Amino acid sequence: MSEFNQDLKSLANKVDRYLKDFFQNQSVDSKLYEAMKYGLFPGGKMLRSYLVHATSNIFNLKEEHYIPIAAAVECIHSYSLIHDDLPSMDNDNFRRGKESTHKAFGEYTAILAGSSLLTMAFEIISNPEFKISSEKKIKIIHSLSSCSGQLGIAGGQYFDLSLKKEDATIDKIIDLQNKKTGALMGFCTEAAVILADQEKLEIKFKNLGIKIGLLFQIADDFLDKYSDQATLGKPSQQDDEKGKNTLINFLGEDKTKEFIDNARQEIEEELKDFSNTEKLKSCIDYILKRKN
Repeated sequence: MSEFNQDLKSLANKVDRYLKDFFQNQSVDSKLYEAMKYGLFPGGKMLRSYLVHATSNIFNLKEEHYIPIAAAVECIHSYSLIHDDLPSMDNDNFRRGKESTHKAFGEYTAILAGSSLLTMAFEIISNPEFKISSEKKIKIIHSLSSCSGQLGIAGGQYFDLSLKKEDATIDKIIDLQNKKTGALMGFCTEAAVILADQEKLEIKFKNLGIKIGLLFQIADDFLDKYSDQATLGKPSQQDDEKGKNTLINFLGEDKTKEFIDNARQEIEEELKDFSNTEKLKSCIDYILKRKN
């Protein structure tokens, strides 16, 4: 196992443990509670959590200060996947190698489970046991709220579902993907900067995360096009079947790969003045080379 994969697994275990302890303290006997856990555990690769970890490493932050934020990010991400899979949206029946939450628990339970995970993210950050200053909590909550709603994930999903192919442009597709995927990753890299009291760098690192999110989405589109369900843990070749607006379909494969190279060079240029960037660069490399 590579050093990056070991580090990713170690981080994922820590975030998983934090979330399980948080759930245990809220234990209730209901199908809604079970559906929330089903949609959250076991999580995916936790690359968003790793972005929090990797950026925190640049600023030498303690794990106790960023693990709760990584856990909140996983709640937000799982909420978005549960809702995206619903019949009224992307209508996907499998996720992470198992039935989607609405297939396993029913549609209304899945909707409520996703909404409950969304609110749990803010419970985690606002929890008095999370020992950071109130000022930092307010900034983090504001940033996470912005990237989760109409300015981010929800707005991106609406754009994805409503944008007609004949109206698509490269700028609209990038804006769509920056909201749907990039916004949360932008929060992941921005949050560490907030924790580090580096206010002048907040926008810079937020934009870096958004660019990384765009690379993630393009890589995801290539996987959808060329991988299979057994490898992905969900059906493949869905973008073409559903008429999704992707950069691959709009630009063609060669120009999309050129776009990736240029975006990666821009990110590396932005990072050249910082130390301890190896983890973040390794994460970008993994995102572009991953098989699922």
